[in-house]
Amino acid sequence: MAHCGSSEPSAKVQAPRPGSMKPSQGSVDQSMKPVLFEIFGELWTVQSRLGQGVSASVYRVSSGRATTTAAVKEFQADTQGGDYGYRKERSVLEDIQGHKNIVTLYGVFTNHSGTGVATRCLLLELLDVSVSDLLVRGNSDTQGDGLQQGHSMWLVQHCARDVLEALSFLYREGYVHADLKPRNILWSADDECFKLIDFGLSFKAGNQDVKYIQTDGYRAPEAELQNSLAQAGVELEGDSGCTAAVDMWSLGIILLEMFSGVKLKETVRSQKWKENSAAVVDHLFASNSVMCPAIPVYHLRDLIKSMLLNDPKQRCTADAALLSPFFSIPFAPHIEDLVLLPTPVLRLLNLIDDSHLHNEEEYEDILEDMKEECQKYGSVVSLLIPKDHPGKGQVFVEYANSGDSKEAQRLLTGRTFDGKFVVATFYPLSAYKREKLWNVPGTVLVPPWSRFQAI
Repeated sequence: MAHCGSSEPSAKVQAPRPGSMKPSQGSVDQSMKPVLFEIFGELWTVQSRLGQGVSASVYRVSSGRATTTAAVKEFQADTQGGDYGYRKERSVLEDIQGHKNIVTLYGVFTNHSGTGVATRCLLLELLDVSVSDLLVRGNSDTQGDGLQQGHSMWLVQHCARDVLEALSFLYREGYVHADLKPRNILWSADDECFKLIDFGLSFKAGNQDVKYIQTDGYRAPEAELQNSLAQAGVELEGDSGCTAAVDMWSLGIILLEMFSGVKLKETVRSQKWKENSAAVVDHLFASNSVMCPAIPVYHLRDLIKSMLLNDPKQRCTADAALLSPFFSIPFAPHIEDLVLLPTPVLRLLNLIDDSHLHNEEEYEDILEDMKEECQKYGSVVSLLIPKDHPGKGQVFVEYANSGDSKEAQRLLTGRTFDGKFVVATFYPLSAYKREKLWNVPGTVLVPPWSRFQAI
């Protein structure tokens, strides 16, 4: 059983709100016994283990009402009583709350387990898929000819802008993240943006109090050198620590992996990379199997190159990167993006025949039937079936939260309608609210809902 610690959350920390925290992926660990935390005077149940590191484990938890979910990061007990990792991450998170691209800290508490060992915990916003998950899924969907398939320009641009906005904010607050990698960038379903997590290695610029920073494969050259010196016992002098430029290097590698569909850990270790990394970047762009307009590709390539300069003083800053012409080009998401990234809006394809859209009585019946069916999976806020292009014949269902839409998408996927497979994707809430609806080329439309069946 756990209870809240004696120290109160700072003014910047928000208490959890019912329905405001985001569900995440991850199945229940069958080897883990049920655990109850008493957090802020309320019992929370551990549903699954989301991750485990050297110093901490992260769990998905739900309140007794089962309508509120969150993440708990539990730090392993410090035998010397220092709780350094907990105190470090808590202090950084409390100092940087309030930005839409930074994970929200809801509060802190102390967990008293049955063994009598007290552990420190952070109660955090629960997020969805990580960029690491997206990279794995992207690589599993490679083309049959063996070529790697990178992610869409929309997804790369969306991720790049969100992370740069977060880094720009961090630097204004005087911080360096120092462990930027795909696993530490997560999608928020309800906020429809990517957010940064895990600030355990972060430090104040000019006051680096962490000897070993960044993860192998995403480590800047100067951090690699510094880590080697620290391992050899060489003390750093004065302000010789790393700067915010290390984060820009990491982001450059991440974006290059997202675009190319290639994991670059071995590449950045190679002699070719050390001799001429720009040539390697050019080769990856030239050999990428994704067909993209030439100009946006050149803009992205040049942006990534500016992040991967060996001299940290010449590397572009987050603010400068946000001014890249790459961000002035509008992209629409691919259908694969809308399957991977949850939102509160579900889009159903392969359902409605054109003839039923122009018979008013049949159209109203279909609307009613659709709403009745969709309400089986959660609370429906609104439902739209456009009669004309764009979006003609598609069914848009806005749920009260992304948890309901995810459940609906899971249960509807794989069902058939008049012998046709139903396609259920998510859809950006912001675009839906603006009635910005995209057509889906090649979509086959078939007759009404009554022949919906499971297979």
